[in-house]
Amino acid sequence: MVTAFAPLAWFVVGWLSLGGLFVLLGRTVDEGRRPRDGALIAASHGFGLFLAGVSWIHVSLSVFGGMPAAVAALATVLFCLLLSIFPALAGALYVRLAATGWLRRALLFAALWTFGEWLRGWVLTGFPWLSAGYAQTPPSPLAGYAPLLGVLGVSLASALVAALLSEVLRRWLTIDDCPARGWLRWCPALPLVGVALTLVAGQMLRELRWTQPVGEPTSVALLQGNVAQEMKWRPERFMESLRIYYQLARDHPAQLTILPETALPAFLDQVPGEYVDALQDLAQRQHGDLLLGVAVSEGHRKYFNSALSLGASGRQRYDKVHLVPFGEFVPPGFAWFMTMASIPMSDFTAGLPRQPPLSLAGQQVAVNICYEDVFGEEIIAALPAATLLLNISNVAWFGDSLAPAQHLQIARMRALESGRMMLRATNTGMTAIIGVDGRVHAVLPPFTRGALRGEVSGHAGATPYVRWGNWPVVVLTLLLMAVAGCRRSRADP
Repeated sequence: MVTAFAPLAWFVVGWLSLGGLFVLLGRTVDEGRRPRDGALIAASHGFGLFLAGVSWIHVSLSVFGGMPAAVAALATVLFCLLLSIFPALAGALYVRLAATGWLRRALLFAALWTFGEWLRGWVLTGFPWLSAGYAQTPPSPLAGYAPLLGVLGVSLASALVAALLSEVLRRWLTIDDCPARGWLRWCPALPLVGVALTLVAGQMLRELRWTQPVGEPTSVALLQGNVAQEMKWRPERFMESLRIYYQLARDHPAQLTILPETALPAFLDQVPGEYVDALQDLAQRQHGDLLLGVAVSEGHRKYFNSALSLGASGRQRYDKVHLVPFGEFVPPGFAWFMTMASIPMSDFTAGLPRQPPLSLAGQQVAVNICYEDVFGEEIIAALPAATLLLNISNVAWFGDSLAPAQHLQIARMRALESGRMMLRATNTGMTAIIGVDGRVHAVLPPFTRGALRGEVSGHAGATPYVRWGNWPVVVLTLLLMAVAGCRRSRADP
């Protein structure tokens, strides 16, 4: 299933993988086995997905975090086992609730898989990475459901298509065994119609535009310094980092210039004042603004992972709200873990929720930092006031792994959900400009130094997802589970 996600993005494989899981769980029901058997099957699927799909966690802990390789491997395995609890719950409930009828089973499977992903997205601060819907960015026809129902709605449609395709295949392989009178009911065309309707509806929805451009286009320059993670925090390399980003900003003027997360590897009060003034002058010469990632200290052990603007619009700041456990804050009782890992600036304070968009270069910019753009319902908190989405990241922590491409795909889903263009400025890749349709307009090659220049348009209006968030999908999945449970209880002796 990992191949369904970026960088390969073979989205059809996602349907085949979930379809295989649907078949295995169906056999478990038909053989009269227990819910724990369904939990084991689904947990095995989930464990394989996570162990392969987020293997980059081991890279960040061992290669860049300084943790012993064996301990980092154990921590990664335990983390993936923890994530596997959510598909295990879905598998157990499926075996417990599944009644007869191929359509009811398909709907129940899709509902339970999606409900498990929703739980994974908020329990223990959440980790919604590799939700099935992320594999369905364009050109998948299911991308059309994103502005309506968000990535969870796309997951629901994807799991439904997977289950229906499995039913088509099952009927096709056993067509000779069906009774003549029951041929019409048995015909593979029936579930195939469901697949076709789901895909066609999604494709038609892709043609709709829920938001409209406003104002004049804005020129942007997204800077990618490509400063090696193992060098970034060395004191002797500090001035070189400052020089790299100053030269990139000077040589690629734009109305809005963006530097990535922690582009300046120090607290703001440790950065030479003349350097900050020089960046301010560069922005004002363009009658525009410059946004940079930098840590800010406010005393009393309050440290923020921030984005600070300089230029014509005056100084403004966004503080990261959704911090990464173990990377940006230490959960209670885990100080020993951080002792083993050498992660600079790993004890931040969360910013205030619902911070207003920043007014930059004539745009209202909803800023999010690194991992925050994984949480779609948090991103839409700044909408519809914001006209543009902006993510600054430092994915150098994960080296040459699957993480940068997966993160770019997640950003594409945020653009689809919100009907806003998304800008991404990263240290090592993937720095990109993404359109409201989720397509990448331009991207810098990873592990190169340069600036991505282009023109972007602000957008106004609100998609249904911006208005309602995840709740329509959550309610729908609960209703489907309740209906299945009622039918199962009536069927039980």
